[in-house]
Amino acid sequence: MLDAHLRSEIVLTTENRTGVLAEIGRLLGDMGISLLSIALETTEETAIIRLLTTSQSYAREALQDAGYDIEERDVVVVELPHHPGFLSRVSEALARKGVSLIDLHATVSEEGSTGVVVFSCSNNGRAVQMLRGR
Repeated sequence: MLDAHLRSEIVLTTENRTGVLAEIGRLLGDMGISLLSIALETTEETAIIRLLTTSQSYAREALQDAGYDIEERDVVVVELPHHPGFLSRVSEALARKGVSLIDLHATVSEEGSTGVVVFSCSNNGRAVQMLRGR
């Protein structure tokens, strides 16, 4: 059984310009809010930044007050053992149950025994139940 749970992720859409990530980091850091997860996707004109923080409500409010366009969405957060092929086994199990991944990002240190995976899929609630072994 894995420790999987639903979290609300902040999705910020803004103009893609030099320094925008630094501005957001400074804004949250000055408030004492730490990043737990961040993903950045850009086009020539737009930056989409997905955030999990130590205080989502304060982060959301601060970013909105600063004029950023904010949405929220549910994501699955799961800590996986850092073993070759483990993510493959998890994604295959989701696929067997008809759960399709929409997006995913993960991190682990080379010396770490676990990694954190953040993803959204076609049925987040079902994915959490399945990963928890229910």
